[in-house]
Amino acid sequence: MINKYEKQALDFLEKTNTEFKVEYLKYDYYFADDKNKRDIYKITLKRGSHSYSFNFGQSINNSGFKFKLGSGREINLDIPKDKRDYYLKSKSIYDFINYTAIYGGVTIKDKIIKPKEPNSYDVLTCLTKYDHGTFACFCSEYGYDENSKIAEKTYKAVKDEYQNLYTLFTDEELDLMAEIQ
Repeated sequence: MINKYEKQALDFLEKTNTEFKVEYLKYDYYFADDKNKRDIYKITLKRGSHSYSFNFGQSINNSGFKFKLGSGREINLDIPKDKRDYYLKSKSIYDFINYTAIYGGVTIKDKIIKPKEPNSYDVLTCLTKYDHGTFACFCSEYGYDENSKIAEKTYKAVKDEYQNLYTLFTDEELDLMAEIQ
């Protein structure tokens, strides 16, 4: 069942005749300061003859395969990319039994948590919908130090994202995207 938030995103995609594609890339660190790995996906937005592809780091909570132990503690399982589809489709805990030998104490009653692919709502709400202006304006708005190389790199990435979205959508459509909440 689609919740109201995902429905807003799907309605936007339909209204703008935009294709939304998600492709799993890897389970790894996404941000420079990440302490935990997360699922990284390639997202493609396609509209007419224009498309924009970019990497998207899924939330840590929705990333990776995990065993949830009776104590509530979760153990991450690093499933190889070539086996990921098999384990995603698996309905049986017995498919995961070989991991129990590695992580002692896991029983059949323990729960397996599978990763969740980002949906259109997850992605569209994270995108840059307006031009942030100059680097100084960007730093002032988001509290960055203007002498920071990380701030400069982030600013360039945000500008690039906005330019790519502006190629796909009009100002009015970007305003509509901003209303998705």
